[in-house]
Amino acid sequence: MKRIRYTKYRGDLASEIDLEDLLQSLSDYLLDSGYYDPFSRFQELDHDLDSLREALRRVLESGEFLDPEMQQKLDDMSANGSIEDLIEKLLNRLEQQNYISANPDGATDPSQANGQNGPAGNVRFEVTDKSLDFLGFKTLRDLLGSLGKSSYGRHDTRHFATGIESSGASQRYQFGDVLNLDTTATLTSAIAREGIGLPLNLEYEDLQVHQCEYQSSCATVVMLDCSHSMILYGEDRFTPAKRVAMALSHLIRTQYPGDSLSLVLFHDSAEELPVSHLARVKVGPWHTNTREGLRVAQRVLARQRKDMKQIVMITDGKPSALTLPDGRIYKNPYGLDPLVVSETLEEVARCKRSNIMINTFMLAQDFELIRFVHKVSEMCRGKAYFTSPDRLGEYLLMDYMRRKSQTIH
Repeated sequence: MKRIRYTKYRGDLASEIDLEDLLQSLSDYLLDSGYYDPFSRFQELDHDLDSLREALRRVLESGEFLDPEMQQKLDDMSANGSIEDLIEKLLNRLEQQNYISANPDGATDPSQANGQNGPAGNVRFEVTDKSLDFLGFKTLRDLLGSLGKSSYGRHDTRHFATGIESSGASQRYQFGDVLNLDTTATLTSAIAREGIGLPLNLEYEDLQVHQCEYQSSCATVVMLDCSHSMILYGEDRFTPAKRVAMALSHLIRTQYPGDSLSLVLFHDSAEELPVSHLARVKVGPWHTNTREGLRVAQRVLARQRKDMKQIVMITDGKPSALTLPDGRIYKNPYGLDPLVVSETLEEVARCKRSNIMINTFMLAQDFELIRFVHKVSEMCRGKAYFTSPDRLGEYLLMDYMRRKSQTIH
């Protein structure tokens, strides 16, 4: 006969710690953008497993997400010298539950924008899609908490179509419409023609169907500036931009499933990057090739068959680089170079001819730059937002959701 033996539960701190709370505490380390912050507790750490162990140690020592009982257990483990065992168990849990994936150095993805590798022999790790989705959710929740209550759905337009959810007057059925029959209007039409009597003859022209609002889909490309100025001037502008991109990705995946989101990084050149690789991206010693970013974004949007197409450009600097016909990069970081500006505006005009709207979120207040951004917005029927890193997410998400009432022409 099978027997079950019950024993007293002796809590294992490694299994009691909530991995999501732990991940949130590590977010500044996992999303490091290369900004030098002397007050950061993760400043000198790399992205290998030894550095992750040290980051875990510092988060545990802070005790910021531990309740008093768990803190007491941690103090006891520290006194017994078993803190290393706790860290190893937490690492194993993070990997087993697919929050991180460990890879030997040298196996990093070639699309990694900063192209940096650690010392030979180190075991590096990657932040998984699951972790990025969670961090995007947390960012989205924090951002929307500051906006108050809001309703979500797909992007509504002022056009009507037949469907399941009725929101307008009935219309006569036409071949190809969804047969969401308006029974009352159909019978009323038949009675008006035949009079009250049984049997009631229904004709084809009596059929009335409910109208519903035609809900459009939108293809969005986030153009993210990763030039060196994004971490200069005593402010990290790149990490908030990365967080907002992750939040927008989570919003689209969960609330606007018909929409698509792509990511384009622009610097001396530009390239498309999967959103799942966003955590590892750092800024570099680069200039701002806005024109090349627009060219790549247009190629991405050309693949999408959506009603609306838009580019969301997040930048803090003026265009200062240009890809020449022979492939060489022309650079001029001093002022607004007439050649760079004219070629960039020509690319903006191409976006306009392709019905692509450009919304610019500017993290700077330079006078010449303001004039340039206003010109871009005027040409493409877009908007220009002059904001700061702490308000970027609020403006961007409000703009995206406000387009639910956008009319499609």
